[in-house]
Amino acid sequence: MAEGWSRRQFIERLGLAGLAAAVPLTLRGTKRGQENSPDLPKIEIGNYPKPDRPITAVVCGYGGRGGYYGWMAGQIPEEWQIVGVAEPIGYRRDAAIKLHKIAPENTFTTWEHVFNRPKFADAIVVSTQDAMHTGPTLKAIEMGYDVLLEKPIAQSWRECEAILKAAQKNKSIVGVCHVLRYAPYFMMMREVIRSGMIGDVVSVQHLEPVEHHHFSHSYVRGPWGNKRKSNPVILSKSCHDLDILAYIIGKPITRVSAFGDLSWFRKENAPKGAPMFCSEGCPVEKTCPYYAQDFYVHKRKWDTHHIITPDRSDPSILRELEKGQYGRCVYHCDNDVCDHMVTNLEFGGGATASLQVEAMFAEGGRRTRVFCQKGHIEGDMTVMQVVQFEPGKVHVWDGRKANVDLSGHGGGDMRLVRDFCQAVSKRDANLLTSSLSNSMESHRAGFLAEESRLQGGQPRGVRRA
Repeated sequence: MAEGWSRRQFIERLGLAGLAAAVPLTLRGTKRGQENSPDLPKIEIGNYPKPDRPITAVVCGYGGRGGYYGWMAGQIPEEWQIVGVAEPIGYRRDAAIKLHKIAPENTFTTWEHVFNRPKFADAIVVSTQDAMHTGPTLKAIEMGYDVLLEKPIAQSWRECEAILKAAQKNKSIVGVCHVLRYAPYFMMMREVIRSGMIGDVVSVQHLEPVEHHHFSHSYVRGPWGNKRKSNPVILSKSCHDLDILAYIIGKPITRVSAFGDLSWFRKENAPKGAPMFCSEGCPVEKTCPYYAQDFYVHKRKWDTHHIITPDRSDPSILRELEKGQYGRCVYHCDNDVCDHMVTNLEFGGGATASLQVEAMFAEGGRRTRVFCQKGHIEGDMTVMQVVQFEPGKVHVWDGRKANVDLSGHGGGDMRLVRDFCQAVSKRDANLLTSSLSNSMESHRAGFLAEESRLQGGQPRGVRRA
């Protein structure tokens, strides 16, 4: 990595300190220091042969995710190199230029400018906002680039189908950033099911606690709060979860129903006298958990990456909060996405799953229970218990004892990029665990879930070509 930056230093440079570490959770009943069970299936992690040469990429949208994929080039330089950037925010673009030593001719303000010149890299990383996924992806495919596409794929099922059709026509390799498929925890869960040691899946309970601070930042004040500008929360946040359910169950989704609403972050719940902006003198500023000046600066409850100012000092951030997007009262925003939603899924063969997305929780970290014919699995993305009814054994898998990197979505982020490099190097999309064709399943279910929710929970059958 240029100038000896560590991953943490790079994240803090972009203002992403809140994402640099995850709080591990442990299951009730798991003994401290308990070793991983030798009876669980083995999973292959990190078996990535070095490509003949590094895969070169242009990052379109050098924000949180785009910058993170860029940072990885310093960790695996023999596999992944960033040779171009398109980013409208000057200081972010400058950071990319400096870190990757990008030539002036490969530096652009918007994604459209990238395609004004002939192809000059292997791949395009599309990490723009949701509403700007379809344009650069289709253009990249047309010009012969492979694509690493941040989730969700697009804003409509029709756009998703258009991208798939273009990729198939041009034989492009398109990897979707459903990074949980690459997390050792979910890899182990899938292998336990595939091994047959507890029989076939009967049903699954899956909880995605977004966490109230995260939700207020990203899905109320932030760019994913309004589905016309982004996507419904079931796609913008939880297509990861739809995808991982399809991945571990391994059967097609046949029916979907959903219920949910925006219950709390609404103007009618605003404290009496609460102004439009926190800086205008809120009567409950000392007790409100979302009071912007405390939230971002004085108590640092969340990162400040999305607050746009080249001066990253506290006084500069406070000035931006006075009338800026992130200084708004959380009860007086233009948000319309659900702060709670339950999605029910039926799979081929009769298995069912429920996905619960919740804003009102004090900490993040997915929880999953898988009920099978001969046992069950319970886990929290760090520790997993596998219970066999007969002979009454409990097997434990603890990622902290598995000698694997669990940073970045449980260890999935880096493995996603390395997987993509392998597929591009060998010109084989089948090497991708999270291919575009695989990811269509979760997106179809997500769009149908939102349709069902708006129709009072009416079940929606999945139509297939």
